[in-house]
Amino acid sequence: MPAIKSVSVFGGASSGSDPACRQAATLLGRLLAEAGIAVIYGGGSIGIMGAVADGALSAGGAVIGIIPDFLARREIAHTGISEMIVTDSMHSRKRRMFEMSDAFVTLPGGLGTLDETVEMITWRQLDLHAKPILICDVAGWAAPFLALVQSLIDQGFAPAASHSFYEVLDGPAALVARLTELPVIEDAAVVSRL
Repeated sequence: MPAIKSVSVFGGASSGSDPACRQAATLLGRLLAEAGIAVIYGGGSIGIMGAVADGALSAGGAVIGIIPDFLARREIAHTGISEMIVTDSMHSRKRRMFEMSDAFVTLPGGLGTLDETVEMITWRQLDLHAKPILICDVAGWAAPFLALVQSLIDQGFAPAASHSFYEVLDGPAALVARLTELPVIEDAAVVSRL
């Protein structure tokens, strides 16, 4: 089976209060580039997003930004990346990221990062795709999210199998090592159902 060549990376437009988050984002970008995996991300130059892009660029990697036109100024569109795609809406941004990616990676971030991650998990639950979803736990950031999912399961609002829709890995090195083990899952019919 073909190896993963591109991943959408979801992460905050802020760097957060723990410097470990930004450091992990920079390292993840560099490790993805060294593994020959292109970074597809939200297109910003700031926060965790910008750190991932800069890390990948520093190692000669391909970085594709996808940003809605109304966010280009707010998230300060990155001018040094390989390619910038400007969309007309948040929905078209997510769809484009989905179409161009072999897998999804979540780094620390805020509500937007959770929105993107939960949408990919939901699409997986609905059998709209089978692409890998990997969550990079940095400094315990993922613990509240995992607790929320478990609470939804415990209350009967989510299936017991919900945890099987994604994997949680401790830090960038473990995450990239796992990505290199995973095959590309292709389903050309999926996009028409989104």
